Amino acid sequence: MASRPELQAPPEIFYNDDEARKYTSSSRIIDIQAKLSERALELLALPDDGVPRLLLDIGCGSGLSGETLTDNGHQWIGLDISQSMLDIALEREAEGDLILGDMGQGLGLRPGVIDGAISISAVQWLCNADKSSHEPRVRLKAFFGSLYRCLARGARAVLQVYPENLAQRELILGFAMRAGFSGGVVVDFPHSTKKRKEYLVLTCGPPSLSSATPKGRGEDGESGSDEDSSDDEENQSVSVSDRHRPRKKQKLNKKVKGREWVLRKKEQMRRKGNAVPLDTKYTARKRKARF
Repeated sequence: MASRPELQAPPEIFYNDDEARKYTSSSRIIDIQAKLSERALELLALPDDGVPRLLLDIGCGSGLSGETLTDNGHQWIGLDISQSMLDIALEREAEGDLILGDMGQGLGLRPGVIDGAISISAVQWLCNADKSSHEPRVRLKAFFGSLYRCLARGARAVLQVYPENLAQRELILGFAMRAGFSGGVVVDFPHSTKKRKEYLVLTCGPPSLSSATPKGRGEDGESGSDEDSSDDEENQSVSVSDRHRPRKKQKLNKKVKGREWVLRKKEQMRRKGNAVPLDTKYTARKRKARF
């Protein structure tokens, strides 16, 4: 696991000029990015009406995934924390609008203007504390909260992630649910070590028929059957009904202190020489909830 980029350095440091250029010139990386982007766009389930949409590419890097959005006729905005990656995107004349920013501090976009969002191999970086001021839970909350606000009602966000373990997957999904999203995890090729890919498919708004989580692809490239998915609990798509919202903490009923206790405390204060109001019939009387 030491080869995972997010475990080696913060993204703005790891993807320096040399690494960014090497990443973008790799034919293998280009092919993988194209396939992942196509799949993410498919899971967005945009209306097939020929109308271009305004999409958000989170962690856009050098614009490889943005090319897929452009090829499908959409306009897009790209956000990335690496200046080196964005410089190469400009060199390659990426057609999207590029923003240098940290998604862990929020996206800073106007509410309801984005028709859909994708992210390829980026969101898991939020689970690492790269600085002393970084708290993964705070950063995940800021990210998903701002993502929910900038999406149009009913729009989807498809985030392809490489969680380090099951706990990290649940952490990311949990904060997405807390922000108000419905949806879950789609796993393609769940039984393959190399081809396995995970996508968070999130819908802005409450659960509905349109927000039901799609099924992942099987080894044959088609959607897996119910029989296949029931064999492996971990590899199942997380449906809307599996959403978990944290319950509000119930206040424990504190033991009410009666009149005798109040009088005893007032007498103790008098012995210490403190000015204490006189005892009356109103002492320790419980106030009404409203006047």
